[in-house]
Amino acid sequence: MHSIDPLAPPVSETGPIQQVLPSVRRPRQSAGMVVGVTAGIAVGVMAIIWVVAYLVGVLGVTGTVISGVVALMPLVAVLAVVRWVDRWEPEPFPLRVFSFLWGGGVSIVAALVVDDTLNRFGHEIGVTRDTFFAITVQSPVVEEVAKGVGVLIVFLIAQRTFDGPVDGVVYAATIAAGFAFVENIQYFGLALWNGGEADLAYTFYVRGILSPFAHLTFTSCTGIALGLAASGPRSVGRTILYFLGGLAVAILLHAGFNLGSSLNENGAFFFYLVVELPIFVVMAWFVLLARRRDAQLTYRALGLYARAGWLTAAEVDMLGTSAGRRQARHWARAHGPRASRAVRRFIRDATVLAYTRQRIESDHGRERAQRDELRLLQAVTDDRRAVIHH
Repeated sequence: MHSIDPLAPPVSETGPIQQVLPSVRRPRQSAGMVVGVTAGIAVGVMAIIWVVAYLVGVLGVTGTVISGVVALMPLVAVLAVVRWVDRWEPEPFPLRVFSFLWGGGVSIVAALVVDDTLNRFGHEIGVTRDTFFAITVQSPVVEEVAKGVGVLIVFLIAQRTFDGPVDGVVYAATIAAGFAFVENIQYFGLALWNGGEADLAYTFYVRGILSPFAHLTFTSCTGIALGLAASGPRSVGRTILYFLGGLAVAILLHAGFNLGSSLNENGAFFFYLVVELPIFVVMAWFVLLARRRDAQLTYRALGLYARAGWLTAAEVDMLGTSAGRRQARHWARAHGPRASRAVRRFIRDATVLAYTRQRIESDHGRERAQRDELRLLQAVTDDRRAVIHH
């Protein structure tokens, strides 16, 4: 039954441990999201196949393999950061796969097609594009639009899981990681082909050590903007405004980075220290604040369910704080794989329940969110039982 407040959580009358809800299925992803993600992954796979064929045609099989192995090092570093950012509320794995394929496949194809089209058009009218224009205008605009559209697609098809700026950073950074990985393969391969190991080492120093998070920083501006749009009332006009604003910042940062990188070695290093590094630090600081906000939101929402009788105060501390989660995972590891799986499900479902409470209170799909809430309360109840009787 509900309390007088129509937006309050359902009240448990028999207490958290004994409570047994009517049999209700766990929340399922909408058919539209499943179809959209499946179609997107299929398109991404086809694009990746095309990109691999292109790289082999330019670099040869050996060059592609060697450059790919070298490019794995900055990729692992970037994905490790993304994984850490995503740790509090992990995003659905299929959406992360789609994001990576979009960045490494569709975005790369779009950039190559635009470049080839401009080359052909310029040749037909007898105009040669200036290198400065290509570096500071064409590349930033085309690449950030291509990557940004991928973030927008995720935002549109996964509105029940795209909750705020942290989610925007996760999806944008995953797309950027895919794009940078393929771009690095090409840069490393050309460096090896033209200058041998010395040029490859210098290129790796510039792209793999000095600036592995460059694309992540640019595209995250678009992700953060869409995350802010997701945090409030959603409308077409508001979404477009936030998307274009974030995209404009991403393009400007990308153009500035390319301009600095076009300088000599000393100039590029100076630009890295006084421009790129501070921007990355500010971005990291923002993500930390957003993660703290998400943790506070989770703790507050779970506290409401505790007062309604669904959870105990100890369970709120366990599920809604980083320290509590660490202790729960440590306990679960000592009790075997079954306990570990049960604790992971308990944490995951409780976190999704907290964000569902936010959707109810912000009037974002309230009726559907209230149905999800009932299903998630059943899931959390089942999860607790599994943890207790592991």
